[in-house]
Amino acid sequence: MDGYGRVIDYLRISVTDRCNERCLYCMPEGYKGWAQKADHLTAEEIVRVAAAAAGIGFRNFRLTGGEPTIRPDLVDIAAGIGRLPGMASLGVSTNGTRLASLSGPLKDAGVTSLNISLDALDPTIYRQITGGDFPSVMAGIQAAISAGFPRIKLNCVLMRGVNEQEIWPLIVFAAERALAIRFIELMPLSNEDVLTEKNFLSINEVRERLAERDNLVPLDNPGLGCGPARYHRLTGLGATVGFIGAITTPDFCGSCNKIRLTADGKIRPCLGRHNELDLLASVRNGGGIAGVLQEAIALKPEDHEFSECYKPGRPMTAIGG
Repeated sequence: MDGYGRVIDYLRISVTDRCNERCLYCMPEGYKGWAQKADHLTAEEIVRVAAAAAGIGFRNFRLTGGEPTIRPDLVDIAAGIGRLPGMASLGVSTNGTRLASLSGPLKDAGVTSLNISLDALDPTIYRQITGGDFPSVMAGIQAAISAGFPRIKLNCVLMRGVNEQEIWPLIVFAAERALAIRFIELMPLSNEDVLTEKNFLSINEVRERLAERDNLVPLDNPGLGCGPARYHRLTGLGATVGFIGAITTPDFCGSCNKIRLTADGKIRPCLGRHNELDLLASVRNGGGIAGVLQEAIALKPEDHEFSECYKPGRPMTAIGG
């Protein structure tokens, strides 16, 4: 438990800061952080950190990036964590471009949930936002559905004037496949000018728009994971829609239960603050991994600084999604 009475039992692990896409909200143009590859944790080291975390009460784990599926040993990492005693969930956050071949192996390794980024259904808009290949994402989503993961959620980052016309088509797409979809407010995690009054679209405005089209009912306990999304049901369409509003939700951090491990071995108590602890030295010098994790929990702040002219020190791809 941290200093604000929150139970911290969720570790998000970035396995790489590399990515095969260039999303506007995640990776600044020209970013080459992965040049320091020698500093990145090995598969064995990642599993060892996860085991230490499990030993002090962590029960939920998620593998992120960058794009985790471009790491060749991702399935080995998942299998190692999947064997840990007491684990409640093991998720992977991905852009979906490599799921066509990896869905089956990841499920067999013990992955219980997938979060798949899908910011548009229009291929031109999708490429504008991500620089990526839309058909491979569609193939990946279908493969994930066919593999039978217990939970698959789609994620869309909201950008006014860019993908707001995609909101309803995305909801219909998700509902037709019995998937939940979450809409995420843009956060200042790429560069200083990624978030402006012109391109920001709040979850409150999106909720109001949806309520004009369908009956939108809050869901108290949807059983869709352990993150910050607030879920609703569009009763006419039969869609499950989540909202993640770090910028406009007053009590957004009140139930935060996570800390992050970056690909280069830093523990970050809060996504929206700059503080990091060096775990790499403890991992490689035989130090106390659990002690660093406990220190990070003790240092976890009450809330983020996104609404206080926050300037990203490292982009989202280097921190871990």
